Amino acid sequence: MEYPIVLEQDPEVGGYVVTCPTLKGCVSQGETEEEALENIKDAIRTYLDSIEDLKRLKKLRTVEVGV
Repeated sequence: MEYPIVLEQDPEVGGYVVTCPTLKGCVSQGETEEEALENIKDAIRTYLDSIEDLKRLKKLRTVEVGV
C-alpha cells in the first residue's frame, strides 16, 4: 500500500523530518533522506498496528459519510 509523505530537511538540527499527512501524528526523522524514509515506513506500520488494536478492543469505530 502507498501513503503520501512529506520529506523536509531540518535546517536547525540537520537531517530530515518526514510526515504522513493522511495519518494524523505519524512523524519520523533520520540523519539521511534514506534513513528518514525507512523510519517513516516503520512509523506507518506501527500506526496501522495500533489502529488494528483499537478496533479489536472495540475502542475505535468507523462511520460512513456520503458525499
